Amino acid sequence: MILHETDNRIGHFEGYASVFNVVDRGNDLILPGAFKRSLNDRGTGGIKFLWQHDPKEPVGILDEVREDAKGLYVRGRLILDVERAREAYQLLGAGALDGLSIGFHTLKSKQRADGVRLLREVDLWEISLVTFPMNEQARISAFKTAFVPDSNFAVDETAFVAGLRHLTALMAPSSRNDAVGNLQRKNLNDIGN
Repeated sequence: MILHETDNRIGHFEGYASVFNVVDRGNDLILPGAFKRSLNDRGTGGIKFLWQHDPKEPVGILDEVREDAKGLYVRGRLILDVERAREAYQLLGAGALDGLSIGFHTLKSKQRADGVRLLREVDLWEISLVTFPMNEQARISAFKTAFVPDSNFAVDETAFVAGLRHLTALMAPSSRNDAVGNLQRKNLNDIGN
């Protein structure tokens, strides 16, 4: 999967931590509305963002968690001061990792005749960055790896041109060479004259 860049915020991501009506590797299917009560009770700030479901390894902050027609949408950011988050940043940037998974307690479920467990209501505790998500469609879809100015990025054209002229003058070879062919440095007061 190709990751598209989010806006100009390094380490920020978005995607789906769960997709509704998909039978996952554990034979569970999450129904729309399953997270509603938990999101209302716990709020986004009460849901942790972890590395591989390890409660000792938080790697970021979730800024938005909500249900939409597709599933459980998330938007957040890695805390790049944390070593494991820096590793996750490198793995995400290289495309080696993009899975998301949820940690929850089942509150209401029903077993279908084919053995699939329908999850009607869950208490969501955490969302994790994982190598192998239980729900194959639970993925990060956008990740910011570097600063790229957008169309609103302001540039002082006069200062920019002056800076380029200054750099050009510093890099230009002197018109005088010494006896062994090395360029002599001009006096800085002579630049521009």
